[in-house]
Amino acid sequence: MPFRCHLQIAMQDSCHLTCHKSLRSTELWIPKMASSSSLISDAQPWKDLKAHVDEIKATHLRHLLTDDARCNSMLLDSDGIVLDYSRQQATLETIQKLFQLAEAASLKDKINRMFSGERINSTENRSVLHVALRASRDAVIQSDGENVVPEVWKVLDKIQDFSDRVRNGSWVGATGKPLKDVVAVGIGGSFLGPLFVHTALQTDPEAIESARGRQLRFLANVDPIDVARNITGLNPETTLVVIVSKTFTTAETMLNARTLREWIASALGPSAVAKHMVAVSTNLTLVEKFGIDPNNAFAFWDWVGGRYSVCSAVGVLPLSLQYGFSVIEKFLKGASSIDQHFCSQPFERNIPVLLGLLSVWNVSFLGYPARAILPYCQALEKFAPHIQQVSMESNGKGVSIDGVPLPFETGEIDFGEPGTNGQHSFYQLIHQGRVIPCDFIGVVKSQQPVFLKGEVVSNHDELMSNFFAQPDALAYGKTADELQKENVSPHLIPHKTFSGNRPSLSLLLQSLNAYNIGQLLAIYEHRIAVEGFIWSINSFDQWGVELGKSLATQVRKQLHASRTKGESVQGFNSSTTTLLTRYLQASSDVPADLPTSLPKI
Repeated sequence: MPFRCHLQIAMQDSCHLTCHKSLRSTELWIPKMASSSSLISDAQPWKDLKAHVDEIKATHLRHLLTDDARCNSMLLDSDGIVLDYSRQQATLETIQKLFQLAEAASLKDKINRMFSGERINSTENRSVLHVALRASRDAVIQSDGENVVPEVWKVLDKIQDFSDRVRNGSWVGATGKPLKDVVAVGIGGSFLGPLFVHTALQTDPEAIESARGRQLRFLANVDPIDVARNITGLNPETTLVVIVSKTFTTAETMLNARTLREWIASALGPSAVAKHMVAVSTNLTLVEKFGIDPNNAFAFWDWVGGRYSVCSAVGVLPLSLQYGFSVIEKFLKGASSIDQHFCSQPFERNIPVLLGLLSVWNVSFLGYPARAILPYCQALEKFAPHIQQVSMESNGKGVSIDGVPLPFETGEIDFGEPGTNGQHSFYQLIHQGRVIPCDFIGVVKSQQPVFLKGEVVSNHDELMSNFFAQPDALAYGKTADELQKENVSPHLIPHKTFSGNRPSLSLLLQSLNAYNIGQLLAIYEHRIAVEGFIWSINSFDQWGVELGKSLATQVRKQLHASRTKGESVQGFNSSTTTLLTRYLQASSDVPADLPTSLPKI
């Protein structure tokens, strides 16, 4: 019996997602141990695409964009989102070949396995169910034979109750003052995703009204400068700290947590910690030992990867404290709408699938290793850093899910900056240097429109003029003949020539509110999963981050021994030994017995 995902429409704006599978979700999904013959690069559709590359490279986008039928077929409109991928170096034949590759990679089956709660993260023996975090209350999504949605909503209800009490002043600090300031302490996915959503909401009119008189800050880096910046101007009496650590053992997060605990205790006394600190964690023993009431710990689950956790208590708790649960629930509904779209739509109408297949085409066939994420909206300034982690931590792999070394490149080097700032930063390179596929993201209606009498266009129209112009500039370029007709000096023609034929795609949102922000997040999450499914890698583990942390433990022990016992540096290579020794010598004023000293800004 094949896996299948049913989307049941109860009413126009209410969808119930129910996933069925033929295997028990308690069974570990262990891919068939493979030889190199099982790699996707050995499949005929992959070889067909490889053979197709020369034809595409011989065809300029100037020519492809003259085909109106092609351009119209590469324009997709769904739930207020417009995708235009006509400026990709691809023909209709290319897209059909990519669909054949998707079939060879069993893409639909893999999507269904994810939604069904099968343990597709085989190296950690876990389901991958961030879609359950934003499912409707009556949805059925299984993990280990149990519907996880009721547990998700149990936590969401708890968040709503707690955030309402903090916001309305019925939960107060140790001195009786309302807690109007929140510092969320976490790193990686516990920081980048929530920060993106917070930054995007800060200028939304509804969110502004909901957040009036409140502020939310994020402490991530173990660098004491980050601590200093986050507590500057805050009063411990009115501050609530949210510590985000699943195991409550993450080194950087827990050192920052202990630092803020000391900041609170030194001002208000140790007993104040229970009123001013809460946790997002599953380790209730360590939470209580830290001084936090376990009743004030908000759970999430091992089927939630850190970089996919913004829709869990990791993001929903601090964001609800700032904006109110009703605003954040709209964000969850936006993400859920894309989950349903991704699960149910045919590939030719499926935005995340199309984006993922085009990324595979650009990376593995055309040889473009990077992707620029270019939102023409300042509210999305933290979007690229978040997607950078989601993408590069997910797909920066060198072996297949079976452990077979890959003979092709995977993953993208993601970076970006809002327009038009990026135009005055790195667009020189993307126009006349390396070919870097670009994602242009625009918004029809500005969160904060400005109109000046006498100006040719509004401020937002000025911004969007660049959003529409840049993709064409990259696609068409400018030839030497065109420059000669403009009477450009001959010696400048080589410098002013633009080769063009540089691929991009455009996403146009009707507005940027909580719902749209959720949509945008889920589009990119699923796009990245599609890439991993095609490459047959595990996009949901991250073993690459472990080695550096392990070596840092050795360095930490050496620094302690050198500071407290005067031991010389040993056990490292010559380069590291030299640098460590110079660091210790230059910072010899650090006392061996560390006194408590907090930032003084």
